[in-house]
Amino acid sequence: MSDTIAVSESVVEEVVLNLFEGLGYSVLNGPAIAPEQPTAERASFADVILLDRLRAALVRINPTIPADAIEEAIRKATRVETPAPEENNRRFHKLLTEGIDVEFRRADDTVTADKVWLIDWANPDNNDWLVVNQFTVSEDRHTRRPDAVVFINGLPLSVIELKSPTEENATARTAFNQLQTYKKELPNLFRTNALLVVSDGLEARLGTLSADWERFMPWRTIDGQAVAAKGTPEVDTLIRGVFHKRRLLDLIGNFVVFEVDGPKVTKKVAGYHQFHAVNKAVHCTVAASQPEGDRRVGVVWHTQGSGKSLTMTFYAGKIIKHAMMSNPTLIVLTDRNDLDDQLFGTFSLCASLLRQTPKQAKDRDDLRELLKVSSGGVVFTTIQKFLATKGEKYPKLSDRRNIVVIADEAHRSQYDFIDGFARNIRDALPGTSFIGFTGTPIESTDKNTQAVFGDYIDIYDIQRAVEDGATVRIYYEGRLAKLN
Repeated sequence: MSDTIAVSESVVEEVVLNLFEGLGYSVLNGPAIAPEQPTAERASFADVILLDRLRAALVRINPTIPADAIEEAIRKATRVETPAPEENNRRFHKLLTEGIDVEFRRADDTVTADKVWLIDWANPDNNDWLVVNQFTVSEDRHTRRPDAVVFINGLPLSVIELKSPTEENATARTAFNQLQTYKKELPNLFRTNALLVVSDGLEARLGTLSADWERFMPWRTIDGQAVAAKGTPEVDTLIRGVFHKRRLLDLIGNFVVFEVDGPKVTKKVAGYHQFHAVNKAVHCTVAASQPEGDRRVGVVWHTQGSGKSLTMTFYAGKIIKHAMMSNPTLIVLTDRNDLDDQLFGTFSLCASLLRQTPKQAKDRDDLRELLKVSSGGVVFTTIQKFLATKGEKYPKLSDRRNIVVIADEAHRSQYDFIDGFARNIRDALPGTSFIGFTGTPIESTDKNTQAVFGDYIDIYDIQRAVEDGATVRIYYEGRLAKLN
């Protein structure tokens, strides 16, 4: 390696560390906390969790939990249960996002159960934020040194691999390939991993433990208000956009899903367009569902092939947990059985994000029974099941205002508020709010859609998707074409 390249790589690393410092993280050099150093934070190079930081954070975050229960939580959090890396990662993510169940004895000698939280999700600054560069790890006769590791409360939640922008063969793709080697040789480092980042100082990509190169995507906005101009160093936008403390907790807590298909575990994280669209949609939903709201949440237009079904799932998962929605009931509405089955399959694979198991209405009578609930529930149905008996007004099922209809392909003519199935939904559930998701633009003359759903919440069109390197599927004269 030439001196020029080494300097260039160190410059990229320094830029990244400075970005983290600007976000309020502590930054330490790996050798300074290495074993046998005066400021050591690890007993050996095999230790990937900084236990003293973890213990101190858990005591601070869980002040009512006694010390022995804290230690039990640490044992559960650090325990490796299976040799399958993705499954280990899934199990840890559940502990991270849902808390660790513990039992302990009170002062009056009674036994009680509670949860120990590894992260303070509501108060970002109550956590320990640290980035360590050149973090040497040894495992099973392999020793590697990732460029930067991001720790929250002593837990390594992100690994960042960097390359030189001046060396022709040292690209973000090369950094991705290096991460694949690390994953094979250092599986313990990745058991707690939430996000992976690769960059050559200019190009930067974000992915997950199971993602191939095509699924490592750019992050093109910092705050969701404007997309970074072409030529802007992507690493700057990604670090400041993703690793801002509150946004990072939101991304890890609400925008990561695991799809389990037999022994195969696929981990997915939202793209920037999904993350910001969902947060806008949640804000609009809360406003629309209030007593003074007009119940028209709006429409999300994300072009075909950009992950619309997963965006809908992320939205559902987040609106379910929103305190102001008071355990809402969600009705996922399509106009075809095949779409109903497809969406139901996607939501079912992500049931852990929803904190409940979605249900699919078999027929009109089953739909009515599923909707006769006092709160909660994710119900899938085709809009045709809201057909009323001839000459009958559809019966009222609930006056609650925390019911949300999530309509797929919201531009279609079936969503007719004046005289159609949507009218029947209003009669059955007069307090319901409507949000639409579509893969195609809505015509400006489409008054029905505007009457039911309202204006656009977010637009992610073909041009932006192609610029992001997505494989966009479009239909032209009945033939499937792909861009990129």
